[in-house]
Amino acid sequence: MTRLVHRFMPLRLRKFIGAIALFVLVIVWALVAMALAQMPAIRDSAIISVAYYVIAGIGWCLPAIPIVTWMSRKPRSTA
Repeated sequence: MTRLVHRFMPLRLRKFIGAIALFVLVIVWALVAMALAQMPAIRDSAIISVAYYVIAGIGWCLPAIPIVTWMSRKPRSTA
């Protein structure tokens, strides 16, 4: 199935879909991170709070890597 998608989906369309997926990922990640930041264990401790915000701020990159990799692949030749 993946090979069919890569063969017939133009690069421009993949980049468009990937950009929308990244936009949705960042918005959902930020909303979930803000909700979790209100937990008393995170909110009441300065050290845990700083560690949480660093992890939450950088953490969205891990799920974004496969999306960027998928959308930047060159289309395979049909021959």
